[in-house]
Amino acid sequence: MDLAKDTNPKSLDLYNQGLGKVPKHVWQISTLEMLNLADNGLTSLSQEIGNLIHLRMLDLGHNRLSSVPEALGRLTKLKFLYLSNNRLRDIPGSLWKLKNLIYLNITDNQLVSLPEDIGHLSNLIELRLYDNQLASLPDAIGRLRNLLELHLMGNQLRSLPESIGRLNKLRKLMLEGNRLETLPASLGNLPSLTDLDLRNNKVKTIPDSIGKLKSLRFLDLRANQLTELPASMAKLQNLEKLDLRWNHSLSIPTWLPKLEARGCIIYR
Repeated sequence: MDLAKDTNPKSLDLYNQGLGKVPKHVWQISTLEMLNLADNGLTSLSQEIGNLIHLRMLDLGHNRLSSVPEALGRLTKLKFLYLSNNRLRDIPGSLWKLKNLIYLNITDNQLVSLPEDIGHLSNLIELRLYDNQLASLPDAIGRLRNLLELHLMGNQLRSLPESIGRLNKLRKLMLEGNRLETLPASLGNLPSLTDLDLRNNKVKTIPDSIGKLKSLRFLDLRANQLTELPASMAKLQNLEKLDLRWNHSLSIPTWLPKLEARGCIIYR
């Protein structure tokens, strides 16, 4: 983009320009609505980022950031925020005040926890947090009532809060590669859920309430520690694919052929 020809640019794409540091003049372009700073080896950001009050999309992914400035909270029009593939251990409290966010990607960082304030992001549609070090989720996750997709693969989760059952618009819940041993009964309160990925965990039992997931199409239970399945699963009328492989002590239930007769593909 030639800034000399456009005195009031709305979009600036500086992807993979080897910047190392953001040029100072960028923080003065107050008309910007989209800014891509991904893959530039950035290690820090100026508080002046807060000047870009019209930003709707900000991509800071694939850098070397260990922190982001509190001034990020001044970007109240922001809808899409990419912070993936950095070195973030925590997130400034001001970020959780960005109530217009609909997409937040903090994958592949070093987060160990999330605050209850995440519940303020009530307009979020998609939340990507995979490949961090999260050991638990706050109860406030259940306040994200507009969430359609929740990606939590590759963390250290041992359990899920009961409040997750309040996400009645949720379609995709991706939990591959955690340390889950149990699942909350409230999981059955997700009427819109179509995809549930639980592979590579330590789950021993599935709650009976899973039979209430009338929209469920894909269920991946590979590589857990299951010994039996609840009979309620036979009620999953829309299930298209069920993967049961590598549950070495699993007793195959007698009702499984009923799912196959309805067209469900079963791997066992």
